[in-house]
Amino acid sequence: MDFIALTLGCLAAIPVAASYTIPSSGGSDITLLYYNDVDVHTASEHQSVLLLSPLLNSEADSACASLGETLLPVNESFYHTELIPSLQYQVYQGHYSEAQLYWIQSTGSSCEAVNSLGFVVPAPCALQLPALCSQSAQFGASPEPANSLTVQANDLTITGYRDQLSFRFEGIPYADPPERFTYPTTWTGSKTLNATAFGSECVQSGVPNGSEDCLFLNVWTPYIPEDPSTAPSSKLKPVFFWIHGGAFTGGTGSDPTFAGGNMASRGDVVVVTINYRLSTLGFLALEDGKTNGNFGLADQVAALDWVREYITAFGGDPDRITIFGQSAGAGSVRALLGSPQAIGKFAAAIPMSNLAGSDYATTYSLYYTIPEEVTAVVEPILEEIGCNATDAAGALACLKAYDAYELVTLTNVARFVVVDGTYVTRTGLIVNGTASPVANVHTMMGYMRDDGAAFIGYPNTTNLTAALIAQSLPTAVVDNSLFPVQTGPNATYDVFNVTAGVATDVEFRCLDQATAYYAVQHNLFQSVWFYEFNRSYQSAGWSPNYPVCNAPVSDEFPYGDPSQEYFKCHSGELYYVFGSLPSTSPYRDELDLPFMQRTIDVWTSFARTYNPNPDPAYLAVRWYNNTLAAIYAEEPWEPVTSANLNTAPLRTLQWTSFMGPFAEQAQCDYLDYSLDYYV
Repeated sequence: MDFIALTLGCLAAIPVAASYTIPSSGGSDITLLYYNDVDVHTASEHQSVLLLSPLLNSEADSACASLGETLLPVNESFYHTELIPSLQYQVYQGHYSEAQLYWIQSTGSSCEAVNSLGFVVPAPCALQLPALCSQSAQFGASPEPANSLTVQANDLTITGYRDQLSFRFEGIPYADPPERFTYPTTWTGSKTLNATAFGSECVQSGVPNGSEDCLFLNVWTPYIPEDPSTAPSSKLKPVFFWIHGGAFTGGTGSDPTFAGGNMASRGDVVVVTINYRLSTLGFLALEDGKTNGNFGLADQVAALDWVREYITAFGGDPDRITIFGQSAGAGSVRALLGSPQAIGKFAAAIPMSNLAGSDYATTYSLYYTIPEEVTAVVEPILEEIGCNATDAAGALACLKAYDAYELVTLTNVARFVVVDGTYVTRTGLIVNGTASPVANVHTMMGYMRDDGAAFIGYPNTTNLTAALIAQSLPTAVVDNSLFPVQTGPNATYDVFNVTAGVATDVEFRCLDQATAYYAVQHNLFQSVWFYEFNRSYQSAGWSPNYPVCNAPVSDEFPYGDPSQEYFKCHSGELYYVFGSLPSTSPYRDELDLPFMQRTIDVWTSFARTYNPNPDPAYLAVRWYNNTLAAIYAEEPWEPVTSANLNTAPLRTLQWTSFMGPFAEQAQCDYLDYSLDYYV
């Protein structure tokens, strides 16, 4: 029988470890309950608890002890505040009734329980009641025997740990260590896995300690079923499957920006993040009939296959997987939407800031053929490293022998999705209804208002024509009323305002809007929701053209005033989506925290219901009052439909969000990226 248990043995911080002694936890599901307001600065002041399935009182006491915990001690302040929404949420989900009692630690000689309103009452010890255990692992806890947990996932025994927010499983190998320039194969290593430390990052520029043995994934979950084979679907959680960005040359699923604990606990979802091979190691293609490229994309599909096979053991529903990614991750999502190898393996998709159009953006949505990639980058790579480019077999052997880190730090690298005939069969996602395959799933897509500001340089001239030429942008916009030059105190900044707007149009906005337009016109997806972010919090580690992506500083707002104008740049939504603003980053105004709460609520609502409008009853029962007040203060987010395509299909995401027409469509039309671009 599948089971869960506390691991008492010492854990080696390696992905694969020896077997452990795994005593029984009492034969129970475990749910981690936590009232999560996403405030990193006060998280240590809050308490989480563990909820076990119905047991006799004596069994409940033993089950808590097997987890290294006790039945939950009475704390009336906690019971009448943070415990109530956690228990009321059980009622909302239909798991228990309003009258349900839960075992707690007795204060006297008789057995005691708490009801869903936080009141302590005596209860006969012979009753079978769900039990509340203490949860002593703190915010940001490291793995140790006392907070470790082992799941049996089909043929795998996987040990992770818990912190205040969720159960965590890090560095799970989802495929065998890959042979260079070959496609991933199913994991055949040890069936006993230590998932208490992140696996190696994939080899990439700037990470000299990366490894080619890097095909790992990570799981954050609020729920572990006792027996995955019998867990009812009503208890399983929707799964978020995150594909990181980084130009197909960098990034990792272990980036703390993508930590899934806040999403898991506040949104009641399972979060999976993955590594996949990058740069030339992930995307090299040769004209030899077998080295067909897209190895990194194949890794993503292999990880998706792993999730579908094993995620039930982590409380996830394999039939409710939402793939989502940003930048190159969005490009990956777009490719998977048209991939015969991925279609049918996910139920929804969220491409965030997908690149499409001209210049740098072109190849993210318009794929090279293999001969085109060979000409564009492979031949220059071979020349740069001194390999014989005329003999495919010799070139491959030379590339396989070359140092991995040096290969990805060359002047030329292969970072392109190509038409390989298996994972990608067409030069782009066909959205005009003339061909298949296209995944018929729910979609939510959009961009940052000023995404393009990160992909051009800041001008060193006040001459708009010169600035446009320097960034390979169309000079026809000069003296055009659709692209006015502001007359502020900084003439260079005014020029940048135009070049950034044009770059956003031709690299993000226009063709993403055209994608949504055609998808609706041809009923390609089950639903389409489209957004533009008009609030951002730029990462200090990546703030292009600093400080234009940061809210302006004043005496009243020393960390920046988001109510003022500033560029809402690429990646500026990630802290909000994951609720991962680090403790070193202050809240700039009174809305940063509630906007982050609300963004998580919107994204996880989509994962749960395929509708980004959170259910008001859900918000009320969980005491998510900031989001509840906000949605009552504004019109609902409407999906893109044939009825509103030409009126108000776009959701502008800011504190008071609103519906409106596709943004800058007249500019898109002028730039030859009209809504009917994909005709």
